[in-house]
Amino acid sequence: MTVVALFSGSYCDEDTILSRVAAELGYRAVGSELFASVAASHRVPEDRLVQAVQGTSSFFGALRRDRARNVALVRLAVAELVRQDNVVVHGFATHLIPKTVPHVLRVCLAANRDYRVRASMAAQSLPESKARKLIERDDQARIQWTQYLFDLGPWDERLYDEIVPVHATPPDQIVRLVVDNARKPIVQTTADGTAAADDFLLAAKVQLALADRGYDVDVNAQSGQVTVLIKKDVLLLDKLESELKQLASSVPGVRSVHTRLGPRFRAQGMQRDIELELPSRVLLVDDEKEFVHTLSERLQARDVESAVAYDGEDALSFVDSQVPEVMVLDLKMPGIDGIEVLRRVKRQHPEVEVIILTGHGSEREEALAAELGAFAYLHKPVDIDLLSRTMREAYRKVNQRKAAAGGGDGNG
Repeated sequence: MTVVALFSGSYCDEDTILSRVAAELGYRAVGSELFASVAASHRVPEDRLVQAVQGTSSFFGALRRDRARNVALVRLAVAELVRQDNVVVHGFATHLIPKTVPHVLRVCLAANRDYRVRASMAAQSLPESKARKLIERDDQARIQWTQYLFDLGPWDERLYDEIVPVHATPPDQIVRLVVDNARKPIVQTTADGTAAADDFLLAAKVQLALADRGYDVDVNAQSGQVTVLIKKDVLLLDKLESELKQLASSVPGVRSVHTRLGPRFRAQGMQRDIELELPSRVLLVDDEKEFVHTLSERLQARDVESAVAYDGEDALSFVDSQVPEVMVLDLKMPGIDGIEVLRRVKRQHPEVEVIILTGHGSEREEALAAELGAFAYLHKPVDIDLLSRTMREAYRKVNQRKAAAGGGDGNG
């Protein structure tokens, strides 16, 4: 028997394929109901679990602080499914299954943008413009998730055994391909596979125990020997290692614990002066997707999680629900332009510091932006250190305002 892990782009016939594959194999199908089950078992809000895994619109507030624990809860549930065998799992959670478990068939359902837009328009009765925005947001969530886990894009072939182009492959052929591959001897459960599934389950239990105490680390296990991979430097690394070993050792089934620096470890000295003073809630608004994704990654390297909007309408909608501390705003965008976004944001949320970043500005627009309350006006291409300094100064102003109002301790 095996485990089939289906990941897909949105509107790739994923629900139909999931149910048909499960029916032909005689396996249990598990999709979005996984989150409801975890929420009920651990008494956590289901929407927090979904947001933590699917990285929807924001990393702000409690979501950002609780993400490691919520992901650990989902990982444990997936590990329990893998241990049971005979299951077809669909969704973001499939990426939590490690490659060390050999009896997992990893399949990605993908389709070109036009196919998915048409499917979205038909399913949601949407005009084309809104359907395209919906697909863009869905893709952004998948990009954030796989970057969070692997520093890879969601369609990277290294993550899967098979990538199926749904727009060019009839559903019957897709189902037959997945079912036939799932029955191949190479992905059937063996004694070694069962041991690897046990190791995954133990690692998931240890990871949750550590996340419960606020530690965001990676965990591997092999025959009861646990390795805790530290992602980030701290001032007292020896003390941290001792605490991690003590906590991990308390989990039943753990025989020994070792700690080491993981492959995604970041040294403390790298941009440390900037990390300490950059805002925790940043909204990036720009219709140049490649630019804004690159900027988001550069900020993430400085421990700043950012939300992204691709036009003025999305930016205003975002601010209505999640008010950022600092906004980096492009001027020239389709629909509502940056000047109008600036005007509305400062009128409704004057505490937000807005940094204008444009490649097409004029002296008149710069003067108008200043008049409307923009914190700074920068030109593309921008040096990341200059932008970081400007953000740091904007955040300092936010903290000074909080301190003067008696509403904070100056730490954001």
